[in-house]
This record gives sequence, C-alpha cells and structure tokens, in this order.
Amino acid sequence: MTKLKVPAILNKRLGFFALLTFLLWAKSIFAYFFEFNLGIERPFQYFFLFINPIASTMFLLSIALYVRRPRAAYRTMLLIFALASILLFSNVVYYREFTDFITVNTLLGAGKVASGLGESAIRLFRPYDLLFVIDLVVLPILLWKKVIKEEERPVRARMALAVTALSVLIFSGNLFLAETDRSGLLTRTFSRDYLVKYLGLNVFTAYDGIQTYKTNQVRAEASPNDLKDVEDYVQGHYAAPNDELYGLAKGKNVIYIHLESFQQFLIDYKLTDENGQEHEVTPFINSLYHNNSTFSFDNFFHQVKAGKTSDAETLLENSLFGLNQGSLFTQLGGKNTFQAAPDILKQEAGYSSAAFHGNSGNFWNRTETYKRFGYDHFFDASYYDVNEDNSFQYGLHDKPFFEQSIQYLEHLQQPFYSKFIAVSNHYPYSEFKNDEAGFPMAATNDETINGYFATANYLDKAVEEFFNYLKASGLYENSMIVMYGDHYGISTSRNPDLAPLLGQSKETWSNFDNAQMQRVPYMIHLPGQDKGGINHTYGGEVDSLPTLLHLLGIDSSKYIQLGQDLLSPENDQLVAFRSGDYMTPDYTYYGGSLYDNSTGLVIPTPDASLQAKADEWKQAVNEQLSTSDNVNNGDLLRFYTASGLEPIDPADFDYKNALQRLQKAETKLGDKSTSLYSQHGNKSTVDLYKTQTYQQYQEPVQPTEQPAPE
Repeated sequence: MTKLKVPAILNKRLGFFALLTFLLWAKSIFAYFFEFNLGIERPFQYFFLFINPIASTMFLLSIALYVRRPRAAYRTMLLIFALASILLFSNVVYYREFTDFITVNTLLGAGKVASGLGESAIRLFRPYDLLFVIDLVVLPILLWKKVIKEEERPVRARMALAVTALSVLIFSGNLFLAETDRSGLLTRTFSRDYLVKYLGLNVFTAYDGIQTYKTNQVRAEASPNDLKDVEDYVQGHYAAPNDELYGLAKGKNVIYIHLESFQQFLIDYKLTDENGQEHEVTPFINSLYHNNSTFSFDNFFHQVKAGKTSDAETLLENSLFGLNQGSLFTQLGGKNTFQAAPDILKQEAGYSSAAFHGNSGNFWNRTETYKRFGYDHFFDASYYDVNEDNSFQYGLHDKPFFEQSIQYLEHLQQPFYSKFIAVSNHYPYSEFKNDEAGFPMAATNDETINGYFATANYLDKAVEEFFNYLKASGLYENSMIVMYGDHYGISTSRNPDLAPLLGQSKETWSNFDNAQMQRVPYMIHLPGQDKGGINHTYGGEVDSLPTLLHLLGIDSSKYIQLGQDLLSPENDQLVAFRSGDYMTPDYTYYGGSLYDNSTGLVIPTPDASLQAKADEWKQAVNEQLSTSDNVNNGDLLRFYTASGLEPIDPADFDYKNALQRLQKAETKLGDKSTSLYSQHGNKSTVDLYKTQTYQQYQEPVQPTEQPAPE
C-alpha cells in the first residue's frame, strides 16, 4: 500500500502554521459568502472579506511559534486552531436562527437557554457543515500517523516575533482601510455585521469581550446619581393618557396571551393550496382583530434582539429594552431590581399574578427572573402532564397547555394578572403527524416557511378554545385580554423565499421589505366596550406597559418606563429597533439606509430639512436605547424610590406546591375568596373547557334530529 505523502514544507513548523492559517481563512471565506448576510454595498468591501481572517488567525497561531518543545508546540497550534474553528462553526449555526453573531454574554448565558433545545437545533445543521470540522479530526490523525512530521527544531524567536509583527501590521492596515470606508466603526459600533465584515469574527469576539467587561464595570460603579439623567429622560418623554380611555379597564383581570413567532402578515392571510382553494390561516384571531371591543394596532413592531421571547417579556412588562448582547433574562434577570407589571399591579391595586408556560422553568432563566418581576406563581412544565404525544422540544403544545392551565387559573384570586406563553408556533414549525395534521403546507423550497402557516392555524384554534372557556366560566366579561406577537417567525434570510406568498418578487425584495416584516400583532380585547378598532399609531413592545396601566387607571408617570401610551394623542410615533434602526409613519431607517415609506425606495441624498429630521430621530433612538442600557447595566432601579414601591425580596417567592397554596388561601379567605373556583360554589370549571383536534373539527356536523310531530 502506497504511503500517503505530503509536501515537505508541511513538515516544517512554519509550513504547518501556514496550512492552519489557510484552512481557517478558507472556512471563514466560505461562511462569509454562503452563511452570513454581511450587506456588501461596494466592490471594495469584498477586499475586507478576503483579508480580515488573515491577521487574527496569524496572530493567534503565532503564539505556538514561541513554544520550543515540538509536541507542545504542535498541540498548542492545534488547540488554537480547534477553538477558532469551533467559534466560527458555532456562529454559523447561531446565525441561521438569530441572524446575528455570538457575543460573550450569549456564551455566558448559554447554559440557561440550553434546556428545552433539541430538534430545532438539529434542524439548523446542514450536510456540508462537515467542511467546518473535518480537519479537526484529519489533522491530528496525520500527525499521529506521522504523515505530517513534527519538526524538532524550534522556530527562532526573531522569526516568531516577525510573524506576530506581520499579523499586527496586516491588522493595522485592515483597520485603517476599514475606518476609511466606514468612519467610526469602533467608536460608534453601528452593528455587529459591520465589525465582522470589516475586521473578522475573531476581532469582533475580542472587541465584544472588552465591551462586555466595560459594561460589567458600569454596574459595579453605578450610583444613585446616575438616575438623574434617566429621570429627566422619562419626564421629558411621558405621554399623558387619553382622558376618554383612562381607567376604562379599571379592576379588570389582565390576561396576556403570547402568540409565539406571530407576524402581522398572518392577519387576514389566506393560504392557497395546490388545488387553488384558499384557507384562512387565523380566522379567530382575525375576528378579534376586527372587533370593536379590541384596540388593534397595525403598525406595532417587535423590538427584540438575541433574547427574542425573553426580550419581548422584558419590553412588555418593564417598558425597558433587552440587552444589545445576549438576553437580559439570562444575564441580569437573577441579579437586577425591576419594577415590572405584576409587582406594580400588586402594590397599586391588589392584584395576584401568575405566569403559565409548558416548558422548563429554567429556560431563559425564567424562574429567577419572574421572582424579581414580582410574579406570585409560576406554573412551568412541572405542573403539566407533558409527554411525547402532546409536546415538542419547546414544551407542551398549545391546546393541552391552555386546557391543563385551567386547573390553576380558576384558583387565582381576582383581580389577577396572568401571562400564558404558547409555544407551538415556534421554529422549526414542524408538520403535525397526528390528528392535528391537515391544514395545508405552503409550497416553497423552504420547509420552515412551509410549516409556518399550519402551526399558526393550530395556535389560532387553541386561542379560540381558550376564549370559549373564558366565556363559559364567566371570566371573559371581567377581563382585559392582551395578545401580542413576540418577534418575527420567518427570519430575514428566509424572507426572499416567502416573498411570492405575499405577492412580491424574490428578485426585488429589499431591506425596506425586511423592515416592514418586523410588524407583529398587538391587540387589547376589552369586552363590553366598543371604542376599539384598528389603530394606525406607530409603536413597539416598549409602549405596552404604559398603555396597559393607563387603561387600568394607574398613572405611569412615576415609574421608570421608556415607552409611551399607544392610545395617547401625545405619542411620538418613533419606533426604535434594538439595532439602532428606526421607523416613523413616513420614513424607515434600516441597515444604514433611509427609505420613503410611500415608495419603499432609498433616499440616497436627503435634503437638508429631511437630513436634520433624520439626525434628530437617530439621536432620539440612541438616547432611548442608551437610557435603557444605563438602567439595566447599572441596575439603577435598586436606587429608585420615587415610585413608592416596596423592594422585592426574591426569597419571599416559592414556585413549588403552588396549587396547594392557592387552595389554602381560598380556605383562609372563606366567603371573601374571589377566585373563580369559589365563585362557582367551590366547584371546578375544568369541565367547561372543550377541545378537539384539527381532524375532529373537519368532521361534518350531524344534524340534530327533530322530534316527530304528535
């Protein structure tokens, strides 16, 4: 058998160094062009993609050139190579789901997000991913088999230093050219995409680590004096409530229904099947959207970043943004002081509170975060009958989730604040294989898009069944039901494939279209009133809490809340995205370009008046985001006492044996108990909940037999 031979140069340390440098460069280039959407605007920017992996790779691998012993030198080189390869591959997989790069905060919080992941993570892998990792196996084997021989002679210190110096020189030239092409790249940090595009993934990770350290120092150095600018901002941006609507829902129960990954385009959407027949995807939610008892918003945008669902919860219940890096829940949720909706309503109006979620309590670190939000009870997966037939990797499916929640909901003392986190409409939108199968799949080349409409239809029916129960039990008339989409369901990278289903062209799809796709539904359904309708106010998730409080008759002005009442005539209608982009009724700033909303076209050279407005909007967005970051990173609410709220002690909250404690409270209160269970004469309302599968709903209704005439 012929022995495998390699070029002699590879038997030299510098030759092996050059091989590893080339392999990392090649893998980086592959990722840049086929995995990451880095927004190449000019041909010159391709130059950065080709050179930026070189400097950092050479610098890191050159560390091994200073090691004199052969085995230690080669092992050091391979270790550095492996770590850099794993970092690259991890970012490739992460980017497929989040359209973003992994930050240090994301890495630090990874363990708290890991519970509950499974099929969706596997679905992110591609067969060609082997290209990113196969050399991690092949190279050690080649060294072990001595196909590549370890050079005994060490690299001279002067040569090692020269290689390091060359890498620094290349990086300096790279940085100079990058700053020339994109002024303020490091000082203003426009986006992570820019940093990776101009400087490379390794440099971005190092830069992010430095910024994370600085952020942590901010918290340690924060003082009550830092609140002054925050209070000034809040007072200057407060939007007074609409007098006609203030207190309209006073004393009502609050029921939040989380519509997972639900985008605005699903409202009124009809999917055409292979036979040309149209199928309304979300008929029940559509009926609520158009109901005069519902305040519906058609220009409402999600404002989340990598924290996704947890960011939405932060925004909706605190009127603060999530972090620019990672999830606030996982990084600060177990540390910070909050003045969240459950605690405000408890101390202001005597509300009890509960969150319902059919997944593990440590997913997104919810158990610890909810205690600091002031939730009295948290019913996680441990309270539900979860099995292979009624669940998937993100928890209990929506129909059994709502049905099984009733046994706990009926024991809450009224008025209550509750949140139901439904999850079935979650990536990867897997096709149902049981009796829930039947709603048509879309016909695109992307299985994720194809399944999205069927899971949304399933969610719609689950919500309808829950509403039917609320009406049958008597809770409906005494409740305000808020429904919201937490974030996008179809990622930006998939939007061109979605375009034909929306009546648009894949070829002409633009960043303007991507921006418009960030709309999500926001509906406040208040039975017994007819002042609702479709509201065209531009707003986002940060505006939810002041809107909610004003409807409940609670003044939000004394709280640190960065949003504005969506029903207020004083609302500024400026929507900030976590990236620093923004939306107004007339203009969209997205991906570094300003668009005219009426045409969807880029405004390449705004006139002086428009440029002044754009600068003003950009400054306002940056101020709102930086104020939120200062509050969160500095944990400034620990110093804030003007709200009059008593501080929360997380030790006072215990989420175990919640049902027993609720029942004990009913017994103690006796005739004064306001739970639904007590109101029904200490009888359960569970039997009032009716649910069927998709297939059962499709069965023809049997006509009722009429009695024969006498």
